[in-house]
Amino acid sequence: MVSLKSSRELTTQGGFNMDSERERARQPEDLSRLLAERANAGDLEGMVALYEPGSVLAFPAGHTSTGHQAIRELYAGMLSARSSFPPGDQRRAIRNGDLALTSTHLAGEITAEVARRQPDGSWLWIIDQPDVLSFR
Repeated sequence: MVSLKSSRELTTQGGFNMDSERERARQPEDLSRLLAERANAGDLEGMVALYEPGSVLAFPAGHTSTGHQAIRELYAGMLSARSSFPPGDQRRAIRNGDLALTSTHLAGEITAEVARRQPDGSWLWIIDQPDVLSFR
């Protein structure tokens, strides 16, 4: 089981804001790797930070979570129930200007996400469907 760390533990250390210290996605393909790393570290706030504030996460099937709070609640449940989050095989992103379609092949499923380039040049997801196609 992944140890959940409080947002206070993760966002402050010695008076410094750790949000600015987290690695940002320099390429849209970085998002999947960062999500797996943060999930395996129990960094709930870091996972949520990979999404724009109004993002939509379609998971589980038939359910959507919109916005940081809803995405946080979904991931908190996942972190408390699962101990390992493998990174999967990230496919090359398809880009059109400031938008990118990302996809990862995980054990038994394929994901699809839309990312948007941010004003600072980093990338965040705006739409995430973690289970587009299942092979189970």
